[in-house]
Amino acid sequence: MSVKTIISDCMLCVWDCGIKAHLEDGRLIKVEGLPEHPVSRGYICPRGEALPDYVYSSNRLRTPMLREKGYWQRVNWDTALDYCAEKLTRVKEKYDAKSLAVFCGSVGVENIEVATFARRFKGAFGTPNLLSVENICYRARILARQLTFGRYPLDDPKDSRCIVLWGHNPDGSKGMLGELIREKLAKEGLKLIVINPKRIPLAEETFHLPIRPGTDMALALAMINVIIKEDLYDHDFVKEYTVGFDELVKHVENYTPEWAQEITWLPASDIITAARMFAQVKPGCIIQGINSLDQHRNGLQNSRILSILQAITGNVFKPGSWVTVPRIPLTNLSFKDQEKPIGADDFPVFSSLWGRQAPFGIATLFPEAVLEGKPYPVRACIVTAANPVVSFPAAGLFKKAFAGLDFLAVIDPFFSETAELADVVLPACTFLEKGGLSYVYGVVFGEPFAMLHHKVIEPISDSWPDWKIWSELARRLGLGEYFPWQSDEEVMDAFIEPGDFKDQLKASPLGTYYGEKQYNVHEKKKLGTPSGIIELYSQTLKDYGYDPIPVYMEPYQSPVNTPELYQKYPLILISGERRQEYTHTQQRHVPVLRNSNREPLAEIHPATASQYGVLDYSMIRVETKSGSMKLRACLTEKIAPGVVSVPHGWADANVNLLVDMEAIDPITAYPDFKAVLCRIESV
Repeated sequence: MSVKTIISDCMLCVWDCGIKAHLEDGRLIKVEGLPEHPVSRGYICPRGEALPDYVYSSNRLRTPMLREKGYWQRVNWDTALDYCAEKLTRVKEKYDAKSLAVFCGSVGVENIEVATFARRFKGAFGTPNLLSVENICYRARILARQLTFGRYPLDDPKDSRCIVLWGHNPDGSKGMLGELIREKLAKEGLKLIVINPKRIPLAEETFHLPIRPGTDMALALAMINVIIKEDLYDHDFVKEYTVGFDELVKHVENYTPEWAQEITWLPASDIITAARMFAQVKPGCIIQGINSLDQHRNGLQNSRILSILQAITGNVFKPGSWVTVPRIPLTNLSFKDQEKPIGADDFPVFSSLWGRQAPFGIATLFPEAVLEGKPYPVRACIVTAANPVVSFPAAGLFKKAFAGLDFLAVIDPFFSETAELADVVLPACTFLEKGGLSYVYGVVFGEPFAMLHHKVIEPISDSWPDWKIWSELARRLGLGEYFPWQSDEEVMDAFIEPGDFKDQLKASPLGTYYGEKQYNVHEKKKLGTPSGIIELYSQTLKDYGYDPIPVYMEPYQSPVNTPELYQKYPLILISGERRQEYTHTQQRHVPVLRNSNREPLAEIHPATASQYGVLDYSMIRVETKSGSMKLRACLTEKIAPGVVSVPHGWADANVNLLVDMEAIDPITAYPDFKAVLCRIESV
């Protein structure tokens, strides 16, 4: 018996935790955390521990699948790729190259190979339309911080004395952060503020603000009002390194804690306490949820107001606050678009800030382009590392759009709900079956660290790595000159610029730091904003017709904004809380994970449930103006009264069928679907 241990990392989600993979006779049998990993420090979640069951799942696609006369047929790669090339050529000749959209999901955004080859292929083919999950996830935060600081600073909580978890539950989505916070609470007397309509585990013994969903802007503005009124802001920092403070003072005059109390469900006294704590206990660090503040009609401005809070308290570019890291030295393998993607003219800040062209279009406009031909027809699509008919809002509309295409191909290790609509499904390797590069630590952790991702096992059955799928398809389309690589190693060599970093990376199986965190950059050089300093007042937003300082906007559906709708739907539906067993729509076919989290549950406060005759674990119907679904109720005093919390990612109880895209953020096109009105009844 041959026993072997391979050092690598887990790429099931954005955090890329280090792992030790144990093999017997070439078969993966066990996965453990990697204590030597400088970022994850041995942490591993249930998904990581279940990797053997995941990779050997009976649900794996083991050969290409082609739909013929309504039935799925197993075919070889030549047949599948020839068919794809024929269909794509026909669509290109009949319409135009831009009639193809490449749809790249979360796993792709976080995996350099998947994302880069999708971008390279669409550029070589001649379409500008890379549609990404970035249109509903995370980019709003990046843009907001760039607009404020001219760069993208990240949370640096290791040295923080005060942390604000704003719409974020680390125990569900970032376990190593949860461990760090508990360690700091026990040993350092950390001050922790939790802003969440649910009392998460970390809120049990700390300062918890159970806010009304969608009113975070009101709370932040009131906190700034207190900080300015009580003279708690950092005078020297504000005077020397910011612009627009006088306008901010005037702007927040009427945003008092008493005003916010009526909107947020929070006592004015608690708002004042939170403001004083964050302003006075330094260094401080706001850590916001991945999407909880973004997916609103004012999503970018939600992130902007948190940037302003950090700035006026001097909690920027210092240990324990928000800091930036240097860029990793990578080669750009993408092509410059010759045309604009869909939505670029309608959402110019999202598409091109200060000349920095985004590599993707507005994904939320995809159904309109397919079903109505606006601004031009999109007739073919290749979906990679995504399951948009479950993960996107207005899921029914997306399903109709995908079903209405002339051609749809899906690249995935598993047969997803989106794949069910496809003409061809191509079996991709999982990350365990190929080499690669892990570099997202500097993008999401604030750690300038990278490591080579080492291949653990050979590809399952007839699955291929993504780079090979894109390359072989490109060759059939006459684009082979742009895809010369023949192995994982050649691909990685192409990604990484020659130099000391590349040599260090290859020499260290545990990875290497490629730079240091950038502290006090505001003192050393001009920032990337037009003014060269921190912009509390954004002239850029003003010039585009948007608010230069964030204003409070009610959620599109709310007791205040739509009182007639509230009469019919008197509860607030929130969705998307993360659970450790699953990443978005993935892993539900893994028995050990499914046994731990068997079905979606609607969390409801007992007082709310009593109003509607709902019993614990009884079947209920949750209904909005857009649709309804059935699932079981979970009664808990941890959720705020009047709120119904439903998880996302479940195909058989898809909360995204209950929301629409009627209201969007005018800057980013993010739909307002994180706080909508609903009603419940027993069934």
